Amino acid sequence: MTKISCFGELLIRFSPSANGEWIRQGAMPVFVGGAELNVATALANWGLPVKYSTALPENALADDIIGYVKSKGIDTSGILRFGQRVGSYYLPQGTDLKHAGVIYDRAHSSFCELSPGNVDWDEVLTDTSWLHVSAISPALGADVAAACRELMATASAKGITVSIDLNHRARLWQYGMAPTDIMPGLLEHCDVVMGNIWAANALLGIPVDEQIHAKGQQSDYVAHAQVTSEAIQKQFPRCKVVANTFRFDTPPAGLRYYTTLFTEGQQFVSSELLTDSVIDRVGSGDCFMAGLIYGLYHQHPPQQVVTFAAEAAFGKLQELGDATRQTITDITNRIYALTPLS
Repeated sequence: MTKISCFGELLIRFSPSANGEWIRQGAMPVFVGGAELNVATALANWGLPVKYSTALPENALADDIIGYVKSKGIDTSGILRFGQRVGSYYLPQGTDLKHAGVIYDRAHSSFCELSPGNVDWDEVLTDTSWLHVSAISPALGADVAAACRELMATASAKGITVSIDLNHRARLWQYGMAPTDIMPGLLEHCDVVMGNIWAANALLGIPVDEQIHAKGQQSDYVAHAQVTSEAIQKQFPRCKVVANTFRFDTPPAGLRYYTTLFTEGQQFVSSELLTDSVIDRVGSGDCFMAGLIYGLYHQHPPQQVVTFAAEAAFGKLQELGDATRQTITDITNRIYALTPLS
């Protein structure tokens, strides 16, 4: 059976409690994650055949991590072994990856030593029908970006479906190239694009209305999502599906969330989902991406795809850790509970 292959850097997340309490306690929670691994974990949990590819060193720590990934039902045959260290990051409890609280410690990791010409991508893509990547990898360095493009070009030439999450991590783009210099060359090979209107602007140069927040209505954001989706498809003709997510904080500790999916000239919109509290913001977007892949892989109707993906992402907000543990039944039961009786 052909598999969905997720490629990206595996990261160890250290999650210290606030105000130095982790020092007094002599401990802090540790999670194994990374955007693409989070996607792979969700898909494996939902019964899809999944392979994960990254680069890890030849040491006992990496052996433990690979054993953990295998325990999730993920094929680890695509993991490359070289280099000296596993990348990590520190994220204080209750904060978000997009905010200033994150501290990256991934320089000189095995994954950051990737370069074009030093990996047999045909072997990595063995038994693969779908390749998923994210915009985080090309942000790490010019050689990694070139390796990503090499991988994606190989996949597209083989007729493999290629999806990308336009994760924008501004603090990672530090090697002298702007995202708009790199990302369009990768998008040329993509069939499915997920992101938001601001990431499309920062990474691809797609215009964003500077007054959109002043307008502030859901209908305005949804309309802008369609304009952005159409612009992406015009610039990158291979792209068949564009999804956009909208997540807004609602003080003191909640948020509202909705998403769109554009395909074959029509836009589909999820319900608006509201919560007064959030347990962990990490991995919600990855869970949406997994839901998107799950629905498209099964060729579900577009409205069903975006509804399921949005509910999966929203549910992840109430789980501690990087990857979701929700089942298909958990998600669909909540969808049915929200559906008005006719």
